[in-house]
Amino acid sequence: MVIWAEIAESANYVCDYTFNFHWHNKEPEPDSVIPYQIGTKFTYRDLVNELKAGGEVHIKGNVGKNFAYSMGADLKHFGGSGETERAGKIFISGDAGPEAGMGMVAGTLYINGNIEQPLGNIIEIVSDVHGYRKFRSVTDILCTGMGNDQLIDNEYNEAQSILTLKDGILRGTLAARCTCTSTVIVEGNAYNGTGLLAKKCTIIIKDNAGMNTGSHLNGGTVVVHGNVGEFAGAYMKVGKLVFRDAKGFIGAEMAGGSIYSKNKVKTGSPAAKSGLKREDISLIRELMGAGRVESMLYNKYMPDKEKGKYVEVRMRDGSLVLRRID
Repeated sequence: MVIWAEIAESANYVCDYTFNFHWHNKEPEPDSVIPYQIGTKFTYRDLVNELKAGGEVHIKGNVGKNFAYSMGADLKHFGGSGETERAGKIFISGDAGPEAGMGMVAGTLYINGNIEQPLGNIIEIVSDVHGYRKFRSVTDILCTGMGNDQLIDNEYNEAQSILTLKDGILRGTLAARCTCTSTVIVEGNAYNGTGLLAKKCTIIIKDNAGMNTGSHLNGGTVVVHGNVGEFAGAYMKVGKLVFRDAKGFIGAEMAGGSIYSKNKVKTGSPAAKSGLKREDISLIRELMGAGRVESMLYNKYMPDKEKGKYVEVRMRDGSLVLRRID
């Protein structure tokens, strides 16, 4: 089946698997009609269900924020497995807003207009449809291969499953939900959510990374040779996160895994400083290219069940601080 729709103005949350607006108790509901349609009355859920069935969605007009969000993920929040499932194709005859394909793991995007940065977990490949740019998810390429596709301005060693991103494009949620042994190397900065729910992939950021780096990490490894933004390592389950310095608190609600920082950083409950072991020093030397003495100066953080709980408190200037509950 194919869905055809035309919208007169830019619409947000189009093909958003998370129905993010609904999660945050905001209208409209997933079964509400997508606004600005001309001659059709498709709901947000109609489009997602069509993609889940492997179909196609064609939209004439511009799409805004949260476009193709978590496309191809069978979300646990809605009773799914949390794993990747098949997904169809989306054709946009217009422009796409920033963060397109955040958390996307399967399916294909075709866009014949502009796409704003930062991008999500997507990468452009040589198109097989005239007049359209073609995008696949980084996770899909790592775990299923390139097939007959060819990258643009980036490199992929399929034999070793190493993807090198050197096009200077800012991307978020890189290698989201990745379940295969692979490596992503970013020759520059990364946006938010690097390594989201990744199980096996190693992601290496040569410069800095944004908020929620290593958030919900589930076995993968995230290496940042620069600094990370707020909430790094939040809700980590398993895995390793290494960086030089962090803005804000790290390790909030982490259940497992290890966080390594060159500088001392603030921790959110239950993360707490832990002693470095010989294997930790060897790991830091390997991942960060640091000397033995420098590696010994790193700080290690792990969850401490005895550590007090914290609550977020918004200050008058709008900033957030964490205060301990004794």
